[in-house]
Amino acid sequence: MPSLIDLNLEGLQVARHRPWSRTVVDSAVWSFAAKMLSEQQWQLLSLWGEPAMVHMALFDPRTAEIGIVSLDCPHRSFPSVAAKHLPALRLERTIRDLYGLVPEGAIDDRPWLDHGQWGVHAPLGEPVEFLAPSPSYRFLPVEGEGAHQVAVGPVHAGIIEPGHFRFTVSGETVVRLEQRLGYVHKGIDGLLAGAELSRAARLAGRVSGDSTVAYALAFARAVEAAAEIAVPARAVWLRALVAELERLANHLGDIGAICNDAAFALMLAQFGVLRENVLRAADAAFGHRLMRDVVTLGGVTRDLDATGTAAIRKALAVVRNKLPELIELYDRTASLQDRTVGTGILKASLADQYAAGGFVGRASGRAFDARRTLGYAPYDELRFEIPVRTEGDVDARIWIRISEVEQSLALVDQILDRLPGGDICVAPALPEQVCEGLALVEGFRGDILVWLRLRDGVVERCHLRDPSWFQWPLLEAVIEGNIIADFPLCNKSFNCSYSGVDL
Repeated sequence: MPSLIDLNLEGLQVARHRPWSRTVVDSAVWSFAAKMLSEQQWQLLSLWGEPAMVHMALFDPRTAEIGIVSLDCPHRSFPSVAAKHLPALRLERTIRDLYGLVPEGAIDDRPWLDHGQWGVHAPLGEPVEFLAPSPSYRFLPVEGEGAHQVAVGPVHAGIIEPGHFRFTVSGETVVRLEQRLGYVHKGIDGLLAGAELSRAARLAGRVSGDSTVAYALAFARAVEAAAEIAVPARAVWLRALVAELERLANHLGDIGAICNDAAFALMLAQFGVLRENVLRAADAAFGHRLMRDVVTLGGVTRDLDATGTAAIRKALAVVRNKLPELIELYDRTASLQDRTVGTGILKASLADQYAAGGFVGRASGRAFDARRTLGYAPYDELRFEIPVRTEGDVDARIWIRISEVEQSLALVDQILDRLPGGDICVAPALPEQVCEGLALVEGFRGDILVWLRLRDGVVERCHLRDPSWFQWPLLEAVIEGNIIADFPLCNKSFNCSYSGVDL
C-alpha cells in the first residue's frame, strides 16, 4: 500500500515548504489520491484553491504522515475529488465559488458560499459580472407519500449565527436534513491575500470567536514553520496554557447548553458560572476574557505573573469542587438521560470517513487528537489521556467533553508547575525567499489547519480550515430517524461553527 512519502516521488516537490512536504502532481496522481481517500486508506485534511491551482492536504492514519498534493489548472478545471470522496464536496463547491475552477465530474454544481450577493462570480479567480439575477438555491426534492418540509432559519432566536435548515419530515420523524450556510461570508481568503503579517494574524484570530486562541496559534505555527522561527520555551508553554483555558471555557459552556436544550436549565446556570470563572481568570491573567491576540508571531504578547497564576488556580479549584456534583446530577437525572442516550448517533464508519475531529470524532471511536498524534510542543512533554467512546450519541459527546475538562484541568496544573523562565517573544526574521508553512492545531472542536505562502514578508495566500467543515455534514446524518424536536439537542451536541465555514 503506497504511503504519502511514495506519493512525493510522483511529482515535483516544492522547496521551502515546512514541516511537511508539498508536491505538484499531474491529474493522474491527483485522481489516485482521491481514489485512496475513497478507499479510506488516507483521510482528507482539507481542499482549497488558488486562481490557477488546487491543493489537497492528506493524512495517513497508519503512519501519521501528512502531505499536500497540488495540481495546476491551466484550463481552469480539475478532476473532482468529491465524486469519489464525499467529505470533499463543500470544500470543492467553495473552490468553484471563489476561484471559478470547475471540478470535472462534479456530483453537485450548486454554489456553496456564493449567495448571489457579490456582484461577480469567482471574485478571487477571473471575476465575471452577473449577467442576470442568480436563480434561487435548489434544495433537494422531496419524494415519498406523506413527506413534507420544515424550513428553519436562517434567522434564529437569540445571538445564534445565521444558517438555514431544511427538514424533510414524515410525521415527527426526520427523513432528511439539508443545510444552507454561507450567510456570514466575510471574504477572509481575499483579505488575507497580500496582507502584512500583523494584520493577517489578527484576521486569523477572528475567524471563529470562540476559538481565537486556537486559530492564532495555528496561524503563528504555520508562519514559524515556513520561516524557521524558533519560539522561546516560555512562550510555547504559555501558548498551551491559554489554549487549555479556551478549551475549558468552551466545554463547560457547551455541557450546560446541551442540557438546557433538553429542558434542564439548572445545568446551564451551574456550568455557566464555572465558565464565567474561567473567563474572568483569563482576563485577570492575560488582559482579555477570550485571550484574543495573546498568541502572536514569535511567541505571546502577555506574560503570566503571580496575580494571574493565583486567579487561574482559584478558578480551577472552583471547577474541581463543583464538577463532581454536576456530573452526578447529569448521570442520575432520568429525564435528562432519556433525551441524550441513544439520540443523534454518529456511526464510527462515518466519523472515520469524514476524519471527524474533536469530541465529535472521539465520541464515535476516532482517537485523533493533534496534541497527541502530532505531538507538538509542549504536549510532547505533558501527561494527558485522549478520552474515546464508541456509542456516538449525544450522551457520548457530553461525556467526552466532561473527560476533556478533567484532562485540561490536569494539563493547566502541569503547565503552571513547570512553566520555564525566559523571554516570551522573539522578533520574527522573515527570509527573502518564498516559503510555505502548514500547521495543524487542536482546538476545542477539533483540529484547525492553516496553510500559507509568504513572499517578501507578506501573506501571498492563506487557507484556514475549521473542523466544522467535516462536522456539519455529519449533523445531517445523525438527525435522520430522530424526531424533529431533538434537532436542537443534536445540533448543540455538535456545536459546529457557522463563522468558521463561512470564510
